[in-house]
Amino acid sequence: MPSVKLSAWEIVEIARNPKRKTSLDYINEIFDDFMELHGDRNFKDDKAIVCGLARIENQNYTIIAEQKGRSTKENIERNFGMPNPESYRKAIRFMKQAEKFKRPVITFIDTKGAYPGIGAEERGQGEAIASSMFEMAKLKVPVISIVIGEGSSGGALAIGVANKVFMLENAVYSILSPEGYSSILWKDSSRYKEAAEKMKLTAKDLYDLKVIDKIIKEPQKNGEVDFEKLANNLKKEIISSINELKKLDDKNIVQNRYEKFRNMGEYIKL
Repeated sequence: MPSVKLSAWEIVEIARNPKRKTSLDYINEIFDDFMELHGDRNFKDDKAIVCGLARIENQNYTIIAEQKGRSTKENIERNFGMPNPESYRKAIRFMKQAEKFKRPVITFIDTKGAYPGIGAEERGQGEAIASSMFEMAKLKVPVISIVIGEGSSGGALAIGVANKVFMLENAVYSILSPEGYSSILWKDSSRYKEAAEKMKLTAKDLYDLKVIDKIIKEPQKNGEVDFEKLANNLKKEIISSINELKKLDDKNIVQNRYEKFRNMGEYIKL
């Protein structure tokens, strides 16, 4: 971690860095035997969200992760990490499967937002996001969400209704982009740096507001993030939190999630 305190906008730039590790990087480093599953059984398999099965030691998990690309070709294939409705419907399908087989759900959040195209709207983008949040809220298995890069708008919230929400220290989580915020609020997109400060979108801001449960530090090695150490620390947090949540019965898992978001809302209003 740099010794110099970063501005909110500088953290936004780090979160958006195309060289930043993606969800699949974390999945492959943290979990054993990841097997991707495809399709919403309605329209198609949208690759902006990756779903599948994985395990750590003897514990099986369902993984739901927003996935950006690195090259131009991969970004086009992944729709720049901006999910279509079929991505959320795929996620819902595997949430329900996770509940059926009593597998904890781990989600990785990293998106500029849900795709706003005409086709996405025609296929019910808003309804798909709302349904995803609704289904997550009542899941009878433990859910952990991890913000690893950009967490913007309903595209991020759709897979963020969890018992525990972790956030990497140089990730961001917000209702929309700073550019969008400044355009709407001040009719001036050039004030994005000022907007970033006001939006309280950094991990520290959101921890202080009780929106997230834990900040995951990004250890440095030779001036770069020590990814192996970071992934190992995140793995330990997942194991510890799941072991804690597994002590709760089905009813209390749902109640725990409800109270988390209810209390958060009450705290933010104060």
